[in-house]
Amino acid sequence: MARKLAVIGAGLMGSGIAQVAAQAGWEVVLRDVTDEALRRGTDSIRTSYDKFVAKGKLAAEEADAALARITATSDLEAVADADVVVEAVFEKLEVKHEIFRALDKLVKDGAILASNTSAIPITKIAAVTERPERVVGTHFFSPVPMMQLCELVRGYKTSDETLATAREFAESTGKTCIVVNRDVAGFVTTRLISALVVEAAKLYESGVATAEDIDLACKLGFGHAMGPLATADLTGVDILLHATGNIYTESQDEKFAPPELMRRMVDAGDIGRKSGQGFYKH
Repeated sequence: MARKLAVIGAGLMGSGIAQVAAQAGWEVVLRDVTDEALRRGTDSIRTSYDKFVAKGKLAAEEADAALARITATSDLEAVADADVVVEAVFEKLEVKHEIFRALDKLVKDGAILASNTSAIPITKIAAVTERPERVVGTHFFSPVPMMQLCELVRGYKTSDETLATAREFAESTGKTCIVVNRDVAGFVTTRLISALVVEAAKLYESGVATAEDIDLACKLGFGHAMGPLATADLTGVDILLHATGNIYTESQDEKFAPPELMRRMVDAGDIGRKSGQGFYKH
């Protein structure tokens, strides 16, 4: 199968996708707009490989070979000969449209264009291209090197061939795939976690129970590895607020309307682990 991958965006998700693909033998071009973003991305990949080596899960020479397969660049034209392109930038439709318009003109005819979006309908992203049948969702989970799941999303015009290629790519990196056959906002996983986080935040906001007890109920009652409010802190309250907002805008389903508490937390900068404060102090 195709073995050259381009990843657009060197943040947490993009660098993670580049990492697992390079480790699986793919030649990877990792593209971002600034040298600083690229440095942070490649540093995080190197640190992650080092941790796997220290734990005996990866040989040092394998880590070195994987790193050597990653080329970091700010030049978008460097992705032109990629077989698979995965966009992993901010969850804003206008930003994704700008990238997909450029990619559509740049990459070869047989390439597939994938988005790592967690909530925006693939059909909306594909609509700005001349090849909507070659556009697909590949929603990896964070942290990518540790999480097993990849959610494959079929847009309204995504072809069977494109879906099959996306599955081959994701499975080659060690992931297990589920397929979303109807392109609803939020797909399967983001709709489920968003509904749970929104309800948990409402219970906390109204004083029904503490954050700790709400999370403990989900862990012990439902067998969840992590409660919804701890998950929000890990993912980023701002990220989940944005995702639930996207789903609510698209669906007008009240269960996805984010509670005021989440909006005020984001306004105040209490967005979870990355800020040191969210539903919990970190």
